[in-house]
Amino acid sequence: MDLQLKGKTVMVAAASKGMGYAIALACAQEGARVSMASRDKQAIDAAAATIRAATGAEVHAYQFDAANADSIAQWVTATEQDLGAISGLVVNAGGPPAGDFLDFSDADWQSAFELTLMSAVRLIRAVLPSMQSLGAGSVLTITSSSVKEPIDILLLSNVMRSGVTALMKSLSQAYAGDNIRFNNLLPGLIDTDRLKTLNQKRAEALAISAEQVRQQQEAELPMGRYGTPAEFANAAVFLLSNAASYITGSTLAVDGGKIKTVW
Repeated sequence: MDLQLKGKTVMVAAASKGMGYAIALACAQEGARVSMASRDKQAIDAAAATIRAATGAEVHAYQFDAANADSIAQWVTATEQDLGAISGLVVNAGGPPAGDFLDFSDADWQSAFELTLMSAVRLIRAVLPSMQSLGAGSVLTITSSSVKEPIDILLLSNVMRSGVTALMKSLSQAYAGDNIRFNNLLPGLIDTDRLKTLNQKRAEALAISAEQVRQQQEAELPMGRYGTPAEFANAAVFLLSNAASYITGSTLAVDGGKIKTVW
């Protein structure tokens, strides 16, 4: 299937590693021009160089802070100057810290709000004019299975990512006439550094090893294993592409059957 991404500009946030990196790589493999960004300049430069070498695609690396409005605006402006009008955007950011309700101060809630919800608002608002000029576009947020089944130690993420999901549904209605699509992609247990960190926290709380946590989790998954970033990226590239041209306002889980809710 030709996904028709060749020559189109796609922005991928938090792309130096993990799911963001896998999506940037998959877009480059489809011939897209990729703008990838991260807080860590050295890491994002190295990631972009690896993808360029592997695919021959035009890939630009930028340093940005998802929780900073000026940084977001600068990344979008630089991408338009270097790569042209933006066809696709992947909203992604490192997750808020894990913990229980009484662990978090007002400052913790505000920080999670800026990192997770406002990063989505600001990124989308910044790219919309570019997509409107093209008469088409696809925005994809990377949220969490917690928006359907809250995760006990991820209270900040549960709340803020649910807000992002509601935002995307609202925007899908508002901008359908502009042929701009808005969808959410929910990772289940994808084998990333973030999951390893959360597993270590669970292991410490349960006084077991992180490997035992993994074994317990995989035993509970219908598919019996963690997903890979590449598997997650395949779904992302589909939703970004014209192959998904009639899909908007949807929330797709890539979770190996983990979520048990019907909707």
